[in-house]
Amino acid sequence: MKIIKIIVLLALFLIALALGAQNQAIVTFNYLLAQGEFHLSTLLGGVFVTGFLVAWILFGGLYLKAKLEIRKLNRKIAKQVVPQTPIKPKANLE
Repeated sequence: MKIIKIIVLLALFLIALALGAQNQAIVTFNYLLAQGEFHLSTLLGGVFVTGFLVAWILFGGLYLKAKLEIRKLNRKIAKQVVPQTPIKPKANLE
């Protein structure tokens, strides 16, 4: 399953590179504090990498939080489980 994720990620990266190589026009990009002129390929690559990093940080944080919660609950369960002694059947005294 892990290899499939790597292949999909690599394919998306290659698609972004292919799109970037075909778009060499210079565009004006207005952002909050200023504006700049960039090659469209540079802008596409930058936005792709930024989006990937933001998603990785957000979902990585959620994944880490879930793993820590699972570990905490497993410890809580381990403390609550009391080893049970086997019940011996009563002998018939007939």
